[in-house]
Amino acid sequence: MKKISANKIRFDKNTDIYVGKILRFGVILSCCITMLGGVLYLYQHHGKMADYSPVPFGEPFGVADYLRSFSTVLSRIAEADGAAVIQLGVMILIATPVFRVIFSVAAFLIEKDYLYVAVTLLVLAIILANMILGIH
Repeated sequence: MKKISANKIRFDKNTDIYVGKILRFGVILSCCITMLGGVLYLYQHHGKMADYSPVPFGEPFGVADYLRSFSTVLSRIAEADGAAVIQLGVMILIATPVFRVIFSVAAFLIEKDYLYVAVTLLVLAIILANMILGIH
């Protein structure tokens, strides 16, 4: 039976702490940005009535075209568009677990645990493929 060194245990514990911090920071940052965007959106659309008319089949429900691309979201944030700021918060929330997986790949490489590097890279490839191919 292979003996586990104290350094490996410490590295594993530190890795778990950093993963937790990455996830916590991403969620808190996302919440703050989304709340700021919500306040901006409510201020900009004060007194407007929502349009609840039926949407034709196959049409995107209630999402403006400029909110579908990262570059257009960033350009609209420069204009202080509340909806774009909300969308940025959602994008950060979606990106948080992706950063966690990337961090895990780096941690496994440092640890020289190549089986876990391969498995984690496969997970990352699946996530990125779904993000890229899932866009219409």
